[in-house]
Amino acid sequence: MNPARKRRLIVVLLIVVGVAIAVALALSALRQNINLFYTPSQIVAGEAPIDTRIRAGGMVERGSLKRSQDSLQVSFVVSDGVQHVTISYHGILPDLFREGQGIVALGKLNPAGVLVADQVLAKHDENYMPPEVTKAMQDSGMYKQFEDQKER
Repeated sequence: MNPARKRRLIVVLLIVVGVAIAVALALSALRQNINLFYTPSQIVAGEAPIDTRIRAGGMVERGSLKRSQDSLQVSFVVSDGVQHVTISYHGILPDLFREGQGIVALGKLNPAGVLVADQVLAKHDENYMPPEVTKAMQDSGMYKQFEDQKER
């Protein structure tokens, strides 16, 4: 093989190896930072991983909000109309957080099945519901009941 061809082959191989390493690093970073959305039904069924950061959402059940008297600790129950999951959160809830409204919580599921949230996201107006919550409620057949209740 002549020297010019050999050099070109080495350069091409180095470029291919470099691109492969860059793609592998990018995919690894994306895999670590992805937060999959789970509905309460999926969490109760055991589909959600324990001790891994996830997003969970649904409707906050009326009368389920419990606040600690001496700290910022709160807990509430979220439902997709079929199953219920308790969410524990330490911090100030968003101003638009209300019982009977859709929310998305980010956190880790503990072995007891409680989502320990480090962030709670609430809708930004009375007609908005997070798309994941809307889809979960449509899949469970509960979205129509929510719409009927909202019109009252």
